[in-house]
Amino acid sequence: MHIVKSVFIAFSLYSKIPLLQCAWEEDDMKYVYCFFPWVGALIGGCLFLWLYLCGRLQIGSLCRTMTGAAIPLLITGGFHVDGFMDTMDAVHSYQPRERKLEILKDSHIGAFAVIMLVLYGLAFLSALSEVENRALQKIVCGGFFLSRCLCGISAVSFPTARREGTLFLFADRARKNVVKIALYIQSVVCIGLMLYWHFFAGLLVAGCAVGLLVYYYYRSRREFGGVTGDTAGCFVVLCEGCMVVAAAFFDIFFL
Repeated sequence: MHIVKSVFIAFSLYSKIPLLQCAWEEDDMKYVYCFFPWVGALIGGCLFLWLYLCGRLQIGSLCRTMTGAAIPLLITGGFHVDGFMDTMDAVHSYQPRERKLEILKDSHIGAFAVIMLVLYGLAFLSALSEVENRALQKIVCGGFFLSRCLCGISAVSFPTARREGTLFLFADRARKNVVKIALYIQSVVCIGLMLYWHFFAGLLVAGCAVGLLVYYYYRSRREFGGVTGDTAGCFVVLCEGCMVVAAAFFDIFFL
């Protein structure tokens, strides 16, 4: 029963999918991060279905790209984008660590957040419009799953910047060894599928994701003293963007 509740909690927290509401107990939080990537699987599945229909119905590139970029936002409600914007404001404030942590909790949107979101959106849309090879489209869709696997691994493995917030709450109550094993297995399976769909493109895309995870570890410790819910959301957004850009790069120059 705790496993079933963990699935419901994962989708309730990280998506806008309407689900039956249920009371949470401490035991229900132990395995939530195991199912966090399943939200990414839903996003990837919906995106691939849309791209497939675009190919079959010969829908134009503009409509394909704009709608494709909207699918993750519609499913998650922009949950991770909020973390991305808060993190951009904090990082570009160039303030001491404690002040940066305060900025993360500030609900107001700063100029740097808007600027970085616009730049990110332009890069994401441009890259997604260039991914036309079917195998690379599968890899991009798989990236939504992989980004959440890696984010979950960071949540239960990296030091946290503060002892409060949703990320700390679930990470603190998680059965960390079980969660890590589950996420590592899911990550390996996902990367294996990427390599199967196109070995060299999969290697590039997965390598970018793992490389960003390493960068995220060092940058979050330097800037904030550890990870938070906002930095985790930022990582998911940047990881998805990096994988789309890597896939577009491969499609343009090697196919």
